[in-house]
Amino acid sequence: MGKLHDEFTAYRERMNDRILGEDNRVIKRIYSVDSLAYGADGELPQKTRELLGLVASLVLRCDDCVKYHLVEARGQGNTRGEILEAMSIGLVVGGTIVIPHLRRAVEFLDDLESE
Repeated sequence: MGKLHDEFTAYRERMNDRILGEDNRVIKRIYSVDSLAYGADGELPQKTRELLGLVASLVLRCDDCVKYHLVEARGQGNTRGEILEAMSIGLVVGGTIVIPHLRRAVEFLDDLESE
């Protein structure tokens, strides 16, 4: 994995620790719901759930969320082709305003796949 991944992961971990250290019940519960939604196979396997999260993140234009779901989608064994196909759905649903986020997503995916 590349530099973009390493920087993103370090920042995310540092800030999640900081935020969760505030001991706010609402914040902790939202984090918990997120873990429940993506954390284990249900009727849909995790591999599919991550692609759904990726599509939703593109449509909502959340670059951090896109990065997170790209990492997790690769970790669940999704291929580049599967990820790009999912992102194409996000582009169709979100429209051309998603294109800048798609550019950054592909750049980040390239980084994930770098040696």
